[in-house]
Amino acid sequence: MRKLVGLVVVAGALMVSACNTVEGAGKDVASAGRTVAQTADGAK
Repeated sequence: MRKLVGLVVVAGALMVSACNTVEGAGKDVASAGRTVAQTADGAK
């Protein structure tokens, strides 16, 4: 459980440092959502 929490914290920090603005964060989240949707559609 500790490793999972640590991994989530590190991943969150990397995501935040990757985008400089709130707009950039929104684009990152939207891109991730599209990717998940496309993967789900491909798995049908």
